[in-house]
Amino acid sequence: MAVISTNPATGVTRELEFEETSEAQVTEVCRSAAEVAGEFSSLPLERRAQMLNNMANELDADATTLVSNADEETALGQARLQGELRRTTFQLRFFADVVTEGTFLNASIDHAGDSPMGPLPDLRRMKIPIGVVGVFGSSNFPFAFSVPGGDTASALAAGCPVVIKAHPAHPTTSAATFQALERGALKSGAPKGTVNLVYGMAAGIALVESNYVDAIGFTGSVAAGRSLWQRANARTTPIPFYGELGSANPLVVTEVAAKERAVEIGTGFAGSMTLGAGQFCTKPGLLFVPTGVAGDELVEAVVETLRSRGTFVMLSEGVANSFHLNTQSMRSSKMVRALVDDEMQERFLTSAHLFEIGADDFSGPDADALHQECFGPAAVVIRYSSKEQLRTAVLSTEKSLTFSVFCGENDSDEEWLLHVGAQRAGRVIVNGFPTGVGVSWSMQHGGPWPSTTSSSATSVGTASIERWLRPVTFQSVPERVLPLALRDTNPLGLLRRVDGVQAFG
Repeated sequence: MAVISTNPATGVTRELEFEETSEAQVTEVCRSAAEVAGEFSSLPLERRAQMLNNMANELDADATTLVSNADEETALGQARLQGELRRTTFQLRFFADVVTEGTFLNASIDHAGDSPMGPLPDLRRMKIPIGVVGVFGSSNFPFAFSVPGGDTASALAAGCPVVIKAHPAHPTTSAATFQALERGALKSGAPKGTVNLVYGMAAGIALVESNYVDAIGFTGSVAAGRSLWQRANARTTPIPFYGELGSANPLVVTEVAAKERAVEIGTGFAGSMTLGAGQFCTKPGLLFVPTGVAGDELVEAVVETLRSRGTFVMLSEGVANSFHLNTQSMRSSKMVRALVDDEMQERFLTSAHLFEIGADDFSGPDADALHQECFGPAAVVIRYSSKEQLRTAVLSTEKSLTFSVFCGENDSDEEWLLHVGAQRAGRVIVNGFPTGVGVSWSMQHGGPWPSTTSSSATSVGTASIERWLRPVTFQSVPERVLPLALRDTNPLGLLRRVDGVQAFG
């Protein structure tokens, strides 16, 4: 079956020159990746880093074409896509630095000696690549979370070959970015089969079930992620499945903050919830606002800003249909009041939606649909009149990627809200909006279920490499055959823990 590309702004579709990947072809691709896994992981760290830099250079060289392709398939706009491509190439170069620095290997050495337990042998521990990684690109970031995105960059940095399942929302972009990655890999002397690309829903299932695949990285919906996660665990040999799924991302405004800057917060919230047509996994979808004059002013600022935004183009027909079903479910509740709810459903177009509910009703059993992520420009305002009411409502939400708090100076609600946020989300933000995820050493992009399948993992930042590594201890192994990272001479110049002491030695 031919792969189809659709322009969401015009609805025009075109048949591409390549076809969906058959299950047999997926097996062959995964087998080839597994065959070169040992060779790729054995490349010197400087060669691995060079490969990541070369991939970034190849993407930069094709920037004009890549951005044009992506805009035709996502309607996200040239400026947004140019910025996203810069972030993607920065991410690849950042991981090249991580590889060169080498602490991700977590190397430690305990020389043989006596202990209270008796004699201990020579023990040396480090992390090694887990094997072939299957990567599922997402629809909303055709660069940063797709073929050349964070899962691919971190897996390659770990020393793992990747088999990437292209997202059907941007197949032309996927093919072009893959070609850039492949050129970068081959220019660095990496074996052919280090990076691979497959197309189609059946190919995605076959990828998860392939015996040649050792781990999966996924970004997408709860329904699709749960289905693939179950398949990964139902295998004869289960494999790790790191899925970023759904997140409603609560944002709490305290009474002090509402009185101090109602219009500023309301306007900013409207901008954050509609950024990228609300198709960010970090979109704030639940807004907790106090009752009273200041809270009314804040909500009115949200309403006025949303009404001035016009319509939005959704990424695909599937995303648009899901969004309309979710908003229909929201408005059907008798407890909900629609504040902004224009019915615009032409092609992939939609308008913003804003609903309001009281905190007591939101905490009840009949409001479950309001707690879940609604992917698109929609949000729910929850009005509370006391700290107890707010606490009950916040604790009734699903756990999430982010938890935001707007508070004032010396605000009595600040400390307990931060504590609650840390228990319920992977990133806690004070006086800021959660949209936008920085690539850094300290970023955590992952939280408790249903935001991710593993709350201890992140899909952004240097710690994301840890998903694709496993620890191995080498006991009484001769120096001449030890991995370079564990040799006494420390030829890589790594910071290691030697006999309990961290040192470059």
